[in-house]
Amino acid sequence: MDNLKTLTQKEDIILSDEALEKFETYRKLIVEWNEKINLTAITDEESMNIKHFLDCLLLTKTGFFEDDKKVLDVGTGAGFPAIPLKLYNEKLNVTMLDSLNKRIKFLNIVIGDLNLKNISAIHGRAEEVGRQEGYRENFDIVSSRAVASLSLLLEFTIPFLKVGGLFLAMKGPSYLEEVENSKNALKKLNCKLEKVLNFKISQNGETSERNILIIRKIEKTSEKFPRNMGQIKKKTL
Repeated sequence: MDNLKTLTQKEDIILSDEALEKFETYRKLIVEWNEKINLTAITDEESMNIKHFLDCLLLTKTGFFEDDKKVLDVGTGAGFPAIPLKLYNEKLNVTMLDSLNKRIKFLNIVIGDLNLKNISAIHGRAEEVGRQEGYRENFDIVSSRAVASLSLLLEFTIPFLKVGGLFLAMKGPSYLEEVENSKNALKKLNCKLEKVLNFKISQNGETSERNILIIRKIEKTSEKFPRNMGQIKKKTL
């Protein structure tokens, strides 16, 4: 994993030797299980290091992952960004949420093989779990790398946050349009966009853009939200 070590050091992200070894085990598990269930289209080592591992670790540049915060990753898929964040700082208390049970089975194998503590994977839909006691308004940070519009993600994620908590949305170059289209959702869900961190990731002469939207919850979420999926599909906030 010398390549990953070099990549992260360039971004001033420091990983322990133990973490680097676990990243290698994690990568091998993804490749192995990708033949059984669809986890990712990116399987070569260099691309995975850049487009998955480094990409997820850019969240640490916010400075919010240095202690034992309670973190929820919504639509975690193969564990992105939850597992890389946990390997960066094993003190984090991490919950991974995904709607596909096959992925949850994979994540539980990752947790076991990497000997990770204070991390769990749960099967469920965000709009349903977000209404459950023990999850609603119970997290310091919610992350999402899911491919969905910001207004949709806000309704899925903000109910999980404590007042004062942060939603970190990972977005590409069209984030400004998404923010503009999410003004109503931000207002209705009692949150505000505080800051955007911009990054450029280069590979083989090509550069991609990653933007991290830092959104703070400023008041409790109305009991009206999240709505059921039928209502959400009929009209987004």
